[in-house]
Amino acid sequence: MISVIIPVKNGAEALPSCLQALRAQQGLEEPLEVLVVDDGSTDQTVQIAQGYGVRVISQPNQGPAAARNTGAHAARGHIVAFTDADCEPAPDWLAQLTAPFHDPSVVGVKGSYRTRQREITARFVQQEYEAKYARLARLETIDFIDTYSAAYRREVFLQNRGFDPAFPAPSVEDQEFSFRLARKGYRLVFAPQAVVFHQHDRTWREYARRKAVIGYWKAFMLGWIPEKTFNDSHTLPSQRVQIVLLAGMGLLLLGLTAAAAGFFSSLPALLPTLIGALFLTMLLFFGADAAFLRQVAQRDPGVLPAAAWLLLVRAAALGLGLMVGILFPPRQKGREKTRAVRWGERLIKRLLDLAGSAVGLVVFAPLILTSALAVILEDGGPAFYFQLRAGQNGKPFRMVKLRTMVVGADSQVDKILKHNPLNGPVFKLPNDPRVTRVGRFLRRWSLDELPQLWNVLVGEMSLVGPRPEEMWVVEQYTDKERKRLAVKPGLTGPMQVNGRGALDMEARLALELDYIENYSLLNDLVVLIQTAPAVLRGKGAY
Repeated sequence: MISVIIPVKNGAEALPSCLQALRAQQGLEEPLEVLVVDDGSTDQTVQIAQGYGVRVISQPNQGPAAARNTGAHAARGHIVAFTDADCEPAPDWLAQLTAPFHDPSVVGVKGSYRTRQREITARFVQQEYEAKYARLARLETIDFIDTYSAAYRREVFLQNRGFDPAFPAPSVEDQEFSFRLARKGYRLVFAPQAVVFHQHDRTWREYARRKAVIGYWKAFMLGWIPEKTFNDSHTLPSQRVQIVLLAGMGLLLLGLTAAAAGFFSSLPALLPTLIGALFLTMLLFFGADAAFLRQVAQRDPGVLPAAAWLLLVRAAALGLGLMVGILFPPRQKGREKTRAVRWGERLIKRLLDLAGSAVGLVVFAPLILTSALAVILEDGGPAFYFQLRAGQNGKPFRMVKLRTMVVGADSQVDKILKHNPLNGPVFKLPNDPRVTRVGRFLRRWSLDELPQLWNVLVGEMSLVGPRPEEMWVVEQYTDKERKRLAVKPGLTGPMQVNGRGALDMEARLALELDYIENYSLLNDLVVLIQTAPAVLRGKGAY
């Protein structure tokens, strides 16, 4: 069964169109149930929903996040789909939205908006979405799902406690949830044909209010998901650039005003410079969205005259919302308790990774080359071994190491898995018959890992972090075990200095989650210092 959940407050006017469209759904492979969660309505919302014969759940007003969670807990389907009362799903919406779940690796699906409106602002908003959809369509995995057209596997949704009710108004509660799932390496995908028709903002004032609210609550969310400040799969990079440029334009205008008024004796002489800088900043502002403006000119040229003004409105509203959210944050706290690695720490950690890996590659180059030669001379096979491993957020990358096993060792995994002494989705044999004589020596002294300094240099790994696991191992992770995917894997880490291959999954997870949740640069330094003695002891090095 598939459950469709519609949170609604005072939606008597819009709800009938939504429910009629859901009645007309075609091509479904499973039974459908519709749940309307009334979030404290004072109009005829409940009576209208009951008239359509759908399940109605009423609750005191707690906001759309809490309403969706209520619906998900009550749902009987193994897939929970979400839309809003002001959306009208296309006849094949649900079939398109649920089709990607035939792939068992898919946990969440995002659909798309369309509109039939003719107002200029609404058409501009639609073009914004089209630009974002073009960006999403190029990606095999996304990190951003908004709930006007969304679906999740109910089990995973509930394991992750659904949407955070700390968001009392429609804002970023949906993207915050998808960011949390992406952080754990769950696969989220875009289904552009899963279309709902929506009533977008009709005026620039409505548009500005909505963007300001999003900016305010996004500042709140970024407190525990700071890695999404500058990058996510949905938001166009130009939006972030334009917020900064508009702030610069504002400062320049203040300078021009002060110069024209003669507030400071030196400012009039700077007037030409200030005018030139303002003109250049304006060019950069609109140039940042040149591709979007080109799209508007091609697809809906009638919107183009208003596009420049609406771009300024967007940047101003988002920037103002972010600033207010930073200076006057809401009193409530997000329930996600995992400590976020702050941006300053991230920057310093990355700089240390760059410096350490560059120096390490130079210093250890003779040792790596000598070891590589020994590998080749033993059996004539390749010196280096490349394998797909799970990186940050579960993103696959090609990890490189010196080959320590016989050629074709991967094809023998199934035969020797029965001898695995460890509990959980981890695999390490003390006397693995596939390991070569040279390979055993390299493993004992951890020389086989030195080429991963290259993975650190290019940003796929860090000097310190959880060890990268093979993709087939990650596929067996429980939801709790996926928390270790929140940061970049490391060349060394808490596991390496506390037993290495002798640790089962429970012991590894305890060490690595403690590292993530109590992260500090000092802890990284301690692990780096402890690494050399751990290598010399050789515990678990096999």
